[in-house]
Amino acid sequence: MVIEGVTGRARQVTRASGFVGLTAAMLPAFLARMATTTDADRDAVREAWVRSWARSLLRLFSIEVVIDGPIPTPTLGRGRGRLVITNHRSAIDIGVVLATFGGTMVSRADLATWPVVGAAARAVGTVFVDRSSAKSGAGAIRAIQKHLEDGTTINLFPEGTTFDGDVVRPFHGGAFVSAVRAEAEILPVGLAYPRDSGAAFIDESFMSHLARMSKSGATRMVVSVGAPFVARKSDRATDVTKRAQAEVQSLVDRARAICGA
Repeated sequence: MVIEGVTGRARQVTRASGFVGLTAAMLPAFLARMATTTDADRDAVREAWVRSWARSLLRLFSIEVVIDGPIPTPTLGRGRGRLVITNHRSAIDIGVVLATFGGTMVSRADLATWPVVGAAARAVGTVFVDRSSAKSGAGAIRAIQKHLEDGTTINLFPEGTTFDGDVVRPFHGGAFVSAVRAEAEILPVGLAYPRDSGAAFIDESFMSHLARMSKSGATRMVVSVGAPFVARKSDRATDVTKRAQAEVQSLVDRARAICGA
């Protein structure tokens, strides 16, 4: 649903209610389908639901995603899952990466308790991590490794939170430990939004951010996709982390050049 020709206030009401309603309507159908799906088909059912939900979300908020560069076909199979890493600027990034790459997310722990959205995140296998807890961090590393060993695509914002601007902050290294242990494929990605889009999620609550984004007009953003590389058990996780950050920074610069000011 693309909302055009309406006031900012009307867009806000329609999108804010639509965001909750869309998730609340789609989740029971997904859970019912999963309850009757064989183990062999569960991943395919989850993947289809995740992409459908994410694409519906982008249509609701009138987000046009421009893909710069080919999206390589994942090399699936044990030990060759895919870790998609990108900079993090907006809450809408979640919809963008899930619609583009599928898979599941690594998310901050408190998201699991949010109404409706938390239930959906739990249902699709989101890995939750409390970065203030060493125990939670160690558990997340093990969970990410298991997903990667099973050939799953994991989407991660290694900066740990959202930032404004195009400077990519230092990456947290935990997920790269998982990638090295699983000898997983890493796919670097850079995101850029128009500077006047209001997409940045900085110093505000999620509900305030949602309300502000709901008033925005159509937004054209860019996803620049890099070349995948494989983390090997002989690699140092710190070296892989630094390489990943440098490649994402290069891709953010490329996405900005296409997106413009």
